[in-house]
Amino acid sequence: MSEKPEIKSAKGGNSFSQEVGAKAARKLRAQRNPTQGVWFGLGMMGLIGWSVVVPTLLGAALGIWLDNRHPGSHSWTLMLMVIGLALGCFNAWRWVAKEDREMREDQDDTDK
Repeated sequence: MSEKPEIKSAKGGNSFSQEVGAKAARKLRAQRNPTQGVWFGLGMMGLIGWSVVVPTLLGAALGIWLDNRHPGSHSWTLMLMVIGLALGCFNAWRWVAKEDREMREDQDDTDK
């Protein structure tokens, strides 16, 4: 009766402890680096919005100026406004993709 019962670890026992350790480390990291609040998210939406609006308005302003200086059969205003919109959307997409990539890399680094 003095024998101690053997504790058999299951195959997944080691991975379970690693998972618990990773979650604990993530929780400690989250406590050290609090996430930004609602105002930060609204600010980012505003930044993305302005990155689309500014090229669109610049294209429209240049188009109006060209239409007044060089009238023709096609509208410079409409064409340059659409080009500005496309450039603004591309710029916003590129910025969001870069931020997403950095967040994923940071998360992968912290999970290891």
